[in-house]
Amino acid sequence: MISLFAGAKGEGKTRKLIELANDHLANTKGHIVFVDDNKRNMHHVHRDIRLVDTSEYPLSNYREFVAFIYGMISQNSDIQEIFIDGLCGIIEELPNDDLSTVMTSLSKLSDDNNVEFFVTLNCDPATLPADVKKFIAS
Repeated sequence: MISLFAGAKGEGKTRKLIELANDHLANTKGHIVFVDDNKRNMHHVHRDIRLVDTSEYPLSNYREFVAFIYGMISQNSDIQEIFIDGLCGIIEELPNDDLSTVMTSLSKLSDDNNVEFFVTLNCDPATLPADVKKFIAS
């Protein structure tokens, strides 16, 4: 399952994502990973949630990002939830066609490995491709 949170910068998506991750910690039997493009939220994410700062692993395109996620899951089969804050800030170039491919890849990863994804995007939801809009959380 993928839950996508899209909206303009400053709408509180990151705060909501952190609260969601911290809340899920109490009810998750597996591990939770929080992927961000820096360490600014390090003190807000619970210490039992693994914070991954992607600035240490430059990801220039969607292929590298998907491979990065595959690598995390292959190294820890106990990962149950992955929270990704600011996907467009993590991947240097992400046109809509590639965004569709990323979401399709994450959906397949979710189904194949029983991992839930929660993703934020700084953009107008109306501009997203139809195949990406279906992941928007209500």
